[in-house]
Amino acid sequence: MNLEAKAREIRREILERALRIGKGHVASALSWVEIAVALFYGTMKPGDRFVLSKVHGHLTLDAILADLTPAREGGFNTAGMLMWPGWPAVCSGSLGQGLGMAAGIALAHKIDGNPARVFCVLSDAELHEGAIWEAAMFAGHHKLRNLIAIVDNNRQSCANFTSDVLNVNPIWQKFKAFGWDFDEYGEPHLRGHDAEYLVKRFKLRSDPPSDEHWPIAQIVHTIKGKGIPFMEGNPKFHHQLPKGDEIEIARRALA
Repeated sequence: MNLEAKAREIRREILERALRIGKGHVASALSWVEIAVALFYGTMKPGDRFVLSKVHGHLTLDAILADLTPAREGGFNTAGMLMWPGWPAVCSGSLGQGLGMAAGIALAHKIDGNPARVFCVLSDAELHEGAIWEAAMFAGHHKLRNLIAIVDNNRQSCANFTSDVLNVNPIWQKFKAFGWDFDEYGEPHLRGHDAEYLVKRFKLRSDPPSDEHWPIAQIVHTIKGKGIPFMEGNPKFHHQLPKGDEIEIARRALA
């Protein structure tokens, strides 16, 4: 499969879905498209679980699940906060909940001897939530080798740049302090938007040697609003949809 073409397709669907329902965090969804494509089309195995803690990016998950199982599109909850029966994907409620959910699933798998892995995508701004670090401490204590947290590090929150609101850097040092292994990549050429590269990294780091017994944090550098130039890195588009002439400009950019 051409993952670059699939990412373009998903980006177009994100925009059109948001325009159809008249709301949605388009910029947040666009930043993790390649992460999602790499996971769902190149990394995850049957039985693996996926938790979207970065709930503002749910339009990406909507588009991918609809693409993978189109027959169920009619019953899909496009408002977010979803669990789709029969598919191993969960979207959390309030920010900060997803890593705890993922850690609980991972611990249950460990106890049951289930070899399935649990992938959890978070945002860098979500790391402001204390519940994230409680879950990180829990996962490190229980040595949840089957848990892989992926941080979409687009450097923005709902109102401003993350470093100006509450600086969470260096992210890797915080996870390491709680007993996690880690990877950080994407710079200087923002490989966080290279799906083929991400598949290689995710596969390498989600199947480490069996004598490694710690959860893994992968910090991926991205651009919020990626693919639509006037939205890229622009804090005002966290909530705001394209309107007027911006709609056609956005469509042309994603064509």
